Amino acid sequence: MSHVLLAALLVASSTATAQVPAGGTPPPAPAEAAPAPAPAEPPAVTPAAPAAVQPPAAEGESVTRDDLEATKQELRGEIRAEAAKQSLNGEEWSEEYPEEKRKLEVFTLDGYFRLRPTLFYKFDLGKVPGQEIFPAVSGRRGENTQSFATMRLRLDPTFNVSEQVKIKLQVDGLDNVVFGSTPDTLFPGDQRNIFTVFSEDQESLGDTLSDSIKLRRAYGEVNTPVGILRFGRMGSQWGLGMLRNDGNCFDCDFGDTVDRVQFVTEPFAGWYVTPMLDFNSEGSQYRGGAQGEPVDLTQADDAHSWVLAIARRDTDAQIRSKLENNQGVLQYGLHFAWRSQNYDNVKDANGDLTSGFIPRDANLYIPDLWLRYEERNWRLEFELAAVLGSIGNRALTTGETTFDQSLQVAQFGGVAQGEVKVADNKLTLGLELGFASGDKAPGFGNYPGRTGSGTNGYTNPGDVEGRQYRCDGGGCSDSAIRNFRFNRDYRIDLILWRELIGGVTDAFYVRPSVKYAVAPGIDLYGRLIYSQALYAESTPSFTSKSLGVEVNAGVDYTTEDGFIAGLAYGILFPMGGLQAFTNELKADLETPHSIRGWLGVKF
Repeated sequence: MSHVLLAALLVASSTATAQVPAGGTPPPAPAEAAPAPAPAEPPAVTPAAPAAVQPPAAEGESVTRDDLEATKQELRGEIRAEAAKQSLNGEEWSEEYPEEKRKLEVFTLDGYFRLRPTLFYKFDLGKVPGQEIFPAVSGRRGENTQSFATMRLRLDPTFNVSEQVKIKLQVDGLDNVVFGSTPDTLFPGDQRNIFTVFSEDQESLGDTLSDSIKLRRAYGEVNTPVGILRFGRMGSQWGLGMLRNDGNCFDCDFGDTVDRVQFVTEPFAGWYVTPMLDFNSEGSQYRGGAQGEPVDLTQADDAHSWVLAIARRDTDAQIRSKLENNQGVLQYGLHFAWRSQNYDNVKDANGDLTSGFIPRDANLYIPDLWLRYEERNWRLEFELAAVLGSIGNRALTTGETTFDQSLQVAQFGGVAQGEVKVADNKLTLGLELGFASGDKAPGFGNYPGRTGSGTNGYTNPGDVEGRQYRCDGGGCSDSAIRNFRFNRDYRIDLILWRELIGGVTDAFYVRPSVKYAVAPGIDLYGRLIYSQALYAESTPSFTSKSLGVEVNAGVDYTTEDGFIAGLAYGILFPMGGLQAFTNELKADLETPHSIRGWLGVKF
């Protein structure tokens, strides 16, 4: 600080010298002199707008006001430079405008709003009533077209309690509500119109409240010095989403939601170890009374999963950096779950839990392996999973006496994806292969409890759905459940697996694809999907494995500010596996079409 004080004293001294004594005369003008020679090197600091160069004053003569002002400006510059130097050297210095402390953003909001107009044509495949796979309107045979539009508002708010503590939610509003599905004539309290044709108001009350506002997920997140703790109801996602899919994609409709406690730690750079405890089912509960909260009556009927996930992963920023520098990115991991249940609290005819318990003695072991390798112009990705275990007692009601009949579970599924980018990364060529295990039990087994699936819950030749095992009082002729089921939000087409069958199971498929980037944000794409059942006995025909060839084509448009739009068309050419099981001459199946559009805003 000594240099700063000295400079300040010099400024004060110069100012005093420039003053005219009271009652005195102005100082004499300086004598003329030759201009000073130009310096050999420019000065270290050049004023922004220097005044005209003045000749040096003669010894003993006072300086003018202009000289004094120039001197003061120069000294002020030296003071600032010295202050900056001391600040860099760590000496104490008080800034004139101190840096404002960053404020915590208490509330942040993400999500999207979407509108999806849809048209289905000939989804009954031209079959006679009772044989159709897709639901049709009773008494309206010959009507081939179904068209409608659905919407959803999804909100993902985050409350930042502190830098380390957060609460995260997921709320759906008007979740997949069909346009025009809630006219005022549906509500008894509104007597204005007795004919729906007069309706001019859509309500969101009464039975549709769950569609109006649905709190899907809520969980806390705490950053600790050794990892991240999460607890509550949250989404579950792993790998490609073949088995576990959180349903957060723009076109998803389901999503796996789990009640979970998990801890994410990174013992080594890029390695993540995540132990988890899932509460799959708590069984019988007592509601009401003085407790003020529901009570789980017993732990014997609980179904819990102990889960461990180990993954080698890079952050998004690391991936971008490696790809931009022509480096490969390898990521992989294993997700393993053990799920058990000792007893099961069975339901009555209305679907309500009763006081009856049956020994279940069930154990499931679910490994899921994921691997991904990519470079700037190509990518390979795989996911392989299995569901293995046993169910000690297959009885569903307390009235059954065959408690000694057990079932084995052996399910396998996998997906392999590959893509290559050419033509300056504008053209993408892709290939996907997928399979899901099954057996010769009739029906696909995607919805084994669906009404109309077989007789007494068991499947018969020609059934589309039903249980994948067969037991009676005399024993079990089929005691294994082998049909692996893809997650319903893992979609590969528009018609066959997405709408008609409801998910890939007991089959394999081959899907080549092509995508072309017409302009930034505009993509054209096309896909060809061939699907075949593993066993002919699983199909509605009971004699043919081939299910069909489907062609999908569409266009996607996205903008940087979140607007999303698109249109997709699908046509399915059904094959023999979708024919009805009959001894009569089989008629040709009709060709179904689908047109699906979407408009949305992501934020």
